[in-house]
Amino acid sequence: MAARLAVPSLLLLLLASSPAAATGDEGPEKVAVALYYESLCPYSARFVVDRLARVFEDGLLDAVDLTLVPYGNARVHAGGEISCQHGPYECLLNTVEACAIDAWPDLDVHFRFIYCVEDLVVKRQYKEWESCFQKLGLAPEAVTECYKSEQGHKLELKYANQTDALVPPHRYVPWVVVDGQPLLEASSTGSSAPLAAHLALRDF
Repeated sequence: MAARLAVPSLLLLLLASSPAAATGDEGPEKVAVALYYESLCPYSARFVVDRLARVFEDGLLDAVDLTLVPYGNARVHAGGEISCQHGPYECLLNTVEACAIDAWPDLDVHFRFIYCVEDLVVKRQYKEWESCFQKLGLAPEAVTECYKSEQGHKLELKYANQTDALVPPHRYVPWVVVDGQPLLEASSTGSSAPLAAHLALRDF
């Protein structure tokens, strides 16, 4: 149970101590949180399903500006071809999720779709990902047209550049960045619990 609560609890601490959380005339500013991950990484999938979803459940979303970056440990080769750590199907799902983010900018909408896909990854049923459209009552056309076209490839190249620009570079996935700093380095608790919990879910 402690490991399951580590990420939301740490975010609460960061939200309380972050300068961005200071209240002003227009209310508290949101803390920027970015998740760098890859679709078929089991650690990434479990992080999304078992931990990140708790940000929504625990009411943290009002204080968090959450960005999802589905690229992870992929590589861009000469000519712009992308290869992914877990093979071509991961590249497909990375692109599908990138297209979902682009098609539905509302975080509540694209996260529900990505959660559905990653839940299927956890259950080893990820080839049924298209069922998420029907389950959530979402029209598939925008995402389908995107991932089958150059637009999907351009989105992945954008996320490649964003991931490669990380300072310090990501060492594994999932990689969480809070206000520009990796989650572990951003922690000021001095406790090893968040470190252990996060390192237990990684893919190099």
